[in-house]
Amino acid sequence: MQIPLLLLLLFALSFCIMIFYAFYLSNKNFGLRNKIKDVLHQKAEIGNFLSLFSQSLRDIEEIDASMNTTARYIADLVEAESVCIYEVRDNYLRASGICGAFPLVHHVSTYIMTKPRYILESLRREKIVLGEGLIGKVGEMREPLLIEDASEDPRLHEYPQAANIGCVMAVPMVRDAQLTGVICAVNNRRPGPFSPEQYSRLRFISSQVILAQNLVRVYRDLSKQQRINQELEFARQLQASLLPSSFPAWDQFVVNAFTRSSKEVNGDFYDFVEIDNDRLLIVLGDACGKGIPACMLTAMTRSFIRSAIEHFENLESFLEEINNNLFRDTDEERFVTLACALLDRRNSLVEYARAGHTELLTHTHGHIRQIYPDGSALGILPNELSSFESMCFVFNSDMSILLFSDGLTEALNAEGEEYGLERLQQTFNDSRTHGDSPRETVKKIIGAVSDFASDQIDDQTMILINHA
Repeated sequence: MQIPLLLLLLFALSFCIMIFYAFYLSNKNFGLRNKIKDVLHQKAEIGNFLSLFSQSLRDIEEIDASMNTTARYIADLVEAESVCIYEVRDNYLRASGICGAFPLVHHVSTYIMTKPRYILESLRREKIVLGEGLIGKVGEMREPLLIEDASEDPRLHEYPQAANIGCVMAVPMVRDAQLTGVICAVNNRRPGPFSPEQYSRLRFISSQVILAQNLVRVYRDLSKQQRINQELEFARQLQASLLPSSFPAWDQFVVNAFTRSSKEVNGDFYDFVEIDNDRLLIVLGDACGKGIPACMLTAMTRSFIRSAIEHFENLESFLEEINNNLFRDTDEERFVTLACALLDRRNSLVEYARAGHTELLTHTHGHIRQIYPDGSALGILPNELSSFESMCFVFNSDMSILLFSDGLTEALNAEGEEYGLERLQQTFNDSRTHGDSPRETVKKIIGAVSDFASDQIDDQTMILINHA
């Protein structure tokens, strides 16, 4: 009887050990599963972050705006009401990205706090010295910070919006022993302070933000020239799309035009607009600036011209309307010069007006005449302070007129000397006296300017009209 009892006890003990070991293995597997789950979750977070960040680099024209996308992602990840990303620049901490009404701003009004864009502008004006203030000390100490109750922390009293601060998390970003910035999250979306889990998420994601900062720097450096080239190419295409596809056939008048862009696209343009069966308006303009801004100003001016033609009365009122529109819709640094020649084929008349543009040249039987009515550039002054004049003359047979941009006369040679109006007149006169066609005359003028100038620094445009 004793032996079976002993065996029974041994069996029971073995069973308990097996149950305990099974429970141990189960707990261990559960822990491993949780760890694997956490790793996979973190991997997914990294993947989501990099996908969102790369998408922002493709979609946002300003590269720096991608840091706002990063801040929004962090705010969603840690469930914070607002987040600000600071980066080290010139030994200061400067804001580079923001999400929400971030309250840790020293100089801010109640109105600004309703506009995240204005908050970011205010933050970007601040230079945080390492070691000074809450953010500066986090950067200097390179230690993360969690403030569960901001109302009891005197370090937050320096901010005008301290009453709106409930809790704060701040994490330094360090790479290769160098501080690259600080991430700060303010106020929990959930009731109560930030939890240890939220705090852990912020510390985890900081390494990915460092990667984002590096990507921005690399992208900015590597793509700067490429983006410049793309902008110039887009500007050239836009500029070309604004030009007429053909020259008008206007009975006894033969029209020819030519334009070529400089290496840096400016804003020369020309257009032919038929007012009625007998009148054709020829315009040649030069929008200030370079690249896309100049082309956009050109497009705007062209649309104003087309709109004003619908109720055209005379050149003076036509220029006044365009001037009024440009003065209203552009800043003081933007303006357009414009030359207008109104061609009347019934009466063989030409009326010329200009707004800050070059003079009109006429050629008749070996003589060159300059026509230069008064008129200020468009968009600089209101109509009350500007005025425009026009001059009218008979467009006789065998007469030619030339409209041109200052890119021709201001072309420079290697010695810095301008091609000038005198040389242009001489080339124009020689070609027309020789009996060249308008196309041949244009070709000779361009050739003479090219031979003279060492490089093209401005757009060069001309329109030649000949009375056959």
